[in-house]
Amino acid sequence: MRSVWNGSISFGLVSIPVKTYSATERTASVSFVRIHEKDGGRIHYRKVCELDGEEVPNEEVGKGYQAADDTIVPITDEDLAKLPLPTTKTLTILAFVGADEIDPLQLDKSYFLGPNGAAATKPYALLRDALEHQEKVAIGKVAMHGRETLAMLRSHDGAIAMHTLLWPDQVRSARTVAPSDKVEIRENELTLAETLMDSLGELDESELHDDYREAVEELVSAKLEGGEPAAPRAAPGTGGKVIDLMAALENSVRAARESRGEGGDGAEQDEESASVTPIGSRKSAKKTAAKAASGSGAKKTAAARKTSGSAAKKTASKKASGSGGSGTKKTTGSGGSGGKKTAAKTSAAKSTAKKSTAKRSGKKASA
Repeated sequence: MRSVWNGSISFGLVSIPVKTYSATERTASVSFVRIHEKDGGRIHYRKVCELDGEEVPNEEVGKGYQAADDTIVPITDEDLAKLPLPTTKTLTILAFVGADEIDPLQLDKSYFLGPNGAAATKPYALLRDALEHQEKVAIGKVAMHGRETLAMLRSHDGAIAMHTLLWPDQVRSARTVAPSDKVEIRENELTLAETLMDSLGELDESELHDDYREAVEELVSAKLEGGEPAAPRAAPGTGGKVIDLMAALENSVRAARESRGEGGDGAEQDEESASVTPIGSRKSAKKTAAKAASGSGAKKTAAARKTSGSAAKKTASKKASGSGGSGTKKTTGSGGSGGKKTAAKTSAAKSTAKKSTAKRSGKKASA
């Protein structure tokens, strides 16, 4: 790769000579050329001077700064070289911060930094390992392509990656596009949305490709062969129709699970997903469930005790009535030893009653 900027990283009193390489490749993307529709000829852009109307060759094209009154002030490379700008050949690190403190909207272009010379290898590796170990990024300033910009350095795949950043005042505010009215989101809607996020799974970068570029290449091949291009595939969507949000979420969760080969009734799974307890209250929900189970067990135990006590009272009542006289029927049954004991006690009571009657009759006769 050809380096696009050579300089050094200023890390305290340490200076690290580096070469800068572009980290992205845009030639693989779809690009079109402009043609004359009438005859198919290419249309070229020529650099023409607005004063004399003549085409200007590249070696005669310079730079100029347009002032507030539209006056063009010529600026030469010698003028820029004389500017007291320390970041022209040095990337000065200002601070080390967490990566989450950088707004992704500020990210501009990406580069790789490589050590420039054998002497730069060790301090380069030291900075790379320190960034990785501390899980931080370095923020600095650098002058590239005729302007000074912010830069972020981070450890990436054994090298140091540099991302040029936009200045904070170059990022527009989102207040004009954010909803002005307060939107109420229900708990089950949020739960289903989070379930859908979990159902989609992780991203496999090996499966990512440019569908649009492939479609354009197929179209070009068909035209070169003189055939008709294939009919475009219909893109999934609602066509701008108003839809039921909950139904759309449930269908999305079902489709995501089916695409991952998960079995089961989708409707039942969606219903279970809709009643998922939020993460923050899962512990309290478990405690509540445990208390409910404990309370239910206590109620069942109390009910069992009441039933046992009632049965004991009935048995005592039957015993009392059994010993009252001969009019009581014998208690029989084949259910177990309890019935036999009751029958034996009843017979004993009758026998005692007969003996008492005989004694009374004997006393009256002797009198």
